[in-house]
Amino acid sequence: MAESHAADWGRTGSYLDNPPGRPGIMGWLTTTDHKRIALMYAAVMFIFFLVGMLLGLAIRLELMQPGQQFYGPKVYNTFFTLHGVIMIFLFIVPGIPAIFGNFILPLQLGAEDVAFPKLNLASWYVYMAGAVLALTSLFAGDSPPDTGWTFYAPYSLNSGGSVSLAVLGAFVLGFSSIMTGMNFIVTIHRLRARGMGFFRMPLFCWGLYATSWIQVIATPVVGITLLLVTMERLLGIGFFDPAMGGDPILYQHLFWIYSHPVVYVMILPAMGVVSDILPPFCGRTIFGYKAIAISSMAIAIVGYLVWGHHMFTVGMSDTARWVFSLLTFFVAIPTGIKIFNWTATLYRASIEVRVPLLYVLGFIFLFSIGGLTGLVNGALATDIHVHDTAFIVGHFHYTMFGGAGIGLFAALHFWFPKMFGRMYDEKRATWAWGLIMVGFNVLYFPMLVMGIMGMPRRYHDYLPQFQVPHFISTVGSWILAAGLLLMIFNLLRGIKNGPKAATNPWGATTLEWTTTSPPPLLNFVKLPVVTTGPYDFTGRKPGQSHEEAGP
Repeated sequence: MAESHAADWGRTGSYLDNPPGRPGIMGWLTTTDHKRIALMYAAVMFIFFLVGMLLGLAIRLELMQPGQQFYGPKVYNTFFTLHGVIMIFLFIVPGIPAIFGNFILPLQLGAEDVAFPKLNLASWYVYMAGAVLALTSLFAGDSPPDTGWTFYAPYSLNSGGSVSLAVLGAFVLGFSSIMTGMNFIVTIHRLRARGMGFFRMPLFCWGLYATSWIQVIATPVVGITLLLVTMERLLGIGFFDPAMGGDPILYQHLFWIYSHPVVYVMILPAMGVVSDILPPFCGRTIFGYKAIAISSMAIAIVGYLVWGHHMFTVGMSDTARWVFSLLTFFVAIPTGIKIFNWTATLYRASIEVRVPLLYVLGFIFLFSIGGLTGLVNGALATDIHVHDTAFIVGHFHYTMFGGAGIGLFAALHFWFPKMFGRMYDEKRATWAWGLIMVGFNVLYFPMLVMGIMGMPRRYHDYLPQFQVPHFISTVGSWILAAGLLLMIFNLLRGIKNGPKAATNPWGATTLEWTTTSPPPLLNFVKLPVVTTGPYDFTGRKPGQSHEEAGP
């Protein structure tokens, strides 16, 4: 009887409630339910995000005026190192895959869970172990790490900061990424609902599929590289230090062979989010479904071949430079296919402007600026001028924060009612979006201008000619932080006090919207059978609202 009761509860009881026999917090810490693991990732990641945001504000406050305002160069180096490590390794890289990949992927595939639930829980614990090691480096040794998030040799080998512990933390975090990627690949191959071929999968699943292959193939490279840095620091083996016969350029090659593909780990899932959000708010299927799906894989493949464009100024041969430059421009082709198809989906559509769509439109705008400024970096002549300037900082944030970060916020507002069974305040969410968009552009666009003017990046001080754009940029950071805090407050308030959400408040057509909000423990009362594509809106009558149309 007890087993029968547990099975019935698994089909009908909410995953937010502890199953029989697992009271309190232990029900969460020992869970193998993909939805709970996703929420545990979300909780810790947004805490890290707030810490990284505070460090970013501290950096901008120091740079508001020329000269030393609040702290010296050593503290400044530590702050931008920690800001980069937290935002890249603890938030942006794992963000969408770990939170929404874990939560939404099995639901979209019509599965009860991921392929390896225990491995999924283990990946969260490994992530936490890596995070603890990275944060412990703040308090261990004679000083915190001050090398920058790239840990470039030979400075990372000679710095007195507790670099070894931070590098070890990043090494451990890589294992969590590999485990998640393996789990998603097997889940997509083996657990799709009956009737769901590869070209009936939602495009978010395609984004995660391409991302997972990058995680599995590219992450071991940086793991080995960071291990070599640790061995050189602890054992004195000369891999990268020229004083011991090593080559610092070798470190750059190994680092960017991983780190450029990982750019697409950050952005491909966000592109999948955009492709899933557009159809319900346009009332039509996505334009060019197969082209978008194939372009995700094309971006992942070509992304392995372009790492050298980060190194045009290190002294590589002219042949290598033009080859890497040419390959870099090839990446623009599948990316342009996506943006063209998103724009075509919006063209003459019955658009219903809601908060998730606002974030999608913000993503397309900001990521387009990031992509176009990336062409400046990919061209040999212009890269020589803007390399290691504030232009790179602006481009990077338009791509990563304007792309992956805004994409994560879009996913959060789109799937929020499915995750928690409640709605947030849309008026407050719209204000938060407006502040984020204004603050973002006021903060980062002056960096593009400063970089063209010749402002170096990572400098604690600067010439008076850069004072005005730095002042504007710092004001923008305050506006952006206000928008982010308002967004987080609104979502937390919605979790606690928001009105109950309908099963399908947006009128979307993918499988996660056919189950209850929030879903039961095993996701579906009855496993679905797929007979159409993921964005089939033929069941909606002219003039029918999203709520009336249903799944």
